[in-house]
Amino acid sequence: MFNWTQVFADWFVYDLLGIAQGSKLGDSLNFFVFDTIKIFILLAIVTIFMGIINSFFPVEKVRAFLSKRKWYGADYFMASFFGTVTPFCSCSSVPLFIGFVRGGIPLGVTFAFLISSPLVDGVTVAVFFGMFGLRTTLIYVISGILMSMVAGFILGKLRLEPLLTEWVREILKNKTSSSDVNTEETQGFIQILPNILRDATEIIKGVAPYILGGIAIGGIMHGFVPTGFFEHYISKDNPIAVPIAVLIGVPMYSNTAGILPIMQVLVEKGIPLGTVIAFAMSVVALSVPEGLLLKKVMTTKMLLIFFSVVTACIILSGYLFNLIL
Repeated sequence: MFNWTQVFADWFVYDLLGIAQGSKLGDSLNFFVFDTIKIFILLAIVTIFMGIINSFFPVEKVRAFLSKRKWYGADYFMASFFGTVTPFCSCSSVPLFIGFVRGGIPLGVTFAFLISSPLVDGVTVAVFFGMFGLRTTLIYVISGILMSMVAGFILGKLRLEPLLTEWVREILKNKTSSSDVNTEETQGFIQILPNILRDATEIIKGVAPYILGGIAIGGIMHGFVPTGFFEHYISKDNPIAVPIAVLIGVPMYSNTAGILPIMQVLVEKGIPLGTVIAFAMSVVALSVPEGLLLKKVMTTKMLLIFFSVVTACIILSGYLFNLIL
């Protein structure tokens, strides 16, 4: 599907710009041009497709679906699964958190949704498949859902409700059922298509800096960092490679589309796939900006517990997949 993009990248870098093939600069630019075209094509297609799905199945319906049924433990899976089909990033965490808790959904189930939502989505699946193939994509998706379920279950068992901020507890006291009712009439596909395209354009514009930054970093690593450079720190033989990769990833901030080019290069450089997946999860699911946003709804103690549990689950999943693979 993307053979033509490689042909274009080769022509643009080696023929038009006249950069020597096989040089570090040439390899870096070639990687940047090829991945930029490929990722933005996939991003546009899948963002429009997911916009269509979410127009007919918005988050309010997810919240109502989860709150009105007795799942007997399966609610963690349903919440994690719904998180994968609703493309919300960490910037949506505060309103989503309040909406779910206000709707009567248990705190642990809410956490499962919030963890899986930025971690696995349609864009991630499409771009992941284009870069790594079906097997690796399935590994990432399944591990993301399972990790969200386990982390949400643990957080739910810790009974953290008293650690919500006073602001959230005040909102919950004053909640009214009428505010959650959607009174808009159902519109047809033709009527909502302009809104879908507009929203897709805004999403692409919003994530474009992260994607370009990730591709640029990936290009530099691809061309200038020699094979084996990372092996001393996060190789398969290093027993603490996974925790190191996770701790490196936490201060970073990106979505999955932006981190994928870096993952691709790390795999090419010989880093075990489980370690790379753990690194990517820590970047996407845990970040300093997300912590600042969640500080509005969580006390410092609750936030530290949340980060600690999710970090431990990510590290465990990294070790598990390194062992399996």
